Amino acid sequence: MCRWLAYSGSPILLDTVLYRPEHSLINQSLHARMGVETTNGDGFGLGWYSADGDGTPAVFRDIGPAWNNRNLLELSAHVRSRLFFAHVRASTGTAIQQTNCHPFRHGRWMWMHNGSITDFHRLRRDLCMAVDPALFPSIEGSTDSEVMFYLAVTYGLDQDVPGSVARMAGLVERLGKEHGVPNPLQMTVAVADGERVWAFRYSSERKSRSLFYSSRAETVRQLHPEVDFLRGVSEATRLIVSEPLGYLPGVWNELPEGSYAVIPSGTEDYLPFVPEYM
Repeated sequence: MCRWLAYSGSPILLDTVLYRPEHSLINQSLHARMGVETTNGDGFGLGWYSADGDGTPAVFRDIGPAWNNRNLLELSAHVRSRLFFAHVRASTGTAIQQTNCHPFRHGRWMWMHNGSITDFHRLRRDLCMAVDPALFPSIEGSTDSEVMFYLAVTYGLDQDVPGSVARMAGLVERLGKEHGVPNPLQMTVAVADGERVWAFRYSSERKSRSLFYSSRAETVRQLHPEVDFLRGVSEATRLIVSEPLGYLPGVWNELPEGSYAVIPSGTEDYLPFVPEYM
């Protein structure tokens, strides 16, 4: 599968979390501890919103491994962002090409995914036929992840993020049943609009891929005053990651099965997620 992280909070240089932690995402591209594969070298991608508040994200993707990409190292040491995604890919069968690398972008929205639609080749036609015809030309690659994204856009991502993702998941579940595909959906998804990040953890068999969110910044500062970059960040600063970026007791909280989180958020750390059948 893949490994990813989403950051929201005070503007920081991207390499602060991409490279510097003990078990950074770059380290995970070679030495993942909790993924299906140890190595995630089938491409990578960054997506970020500018620190000055422009709502349109920039995207940088490549088909090589993240661990030895000099452009990624150079860019991440000079770009500062308040909200960004990073993803390292392990293909589940689709081609290794730029258009299949995450994150995917449509207008102000970004989307990335770890998981798969089981027997996607059997469900693909019906899933694609459900995409709004006006959106279909925007699908550039061949992954299930990108089709999931455009289904969510079709089902009202602009108006209701959790509802649109629930309707997308419900369609996959229904079509899986119709085609005799057991446990068709496995997903940890992140989606952002430039202001907030939503992260979802769900699978048909209730054995979802790992996903964690960080504790509040003040809590982390109290527990680990030696973590330099946290000293000046806002209380709203949070991370969501496929696996922890290092061993820091009290920092990483597993997102429960069948739930979603929003950052920045109110008092609730997570809410239940259930597919919506149409």
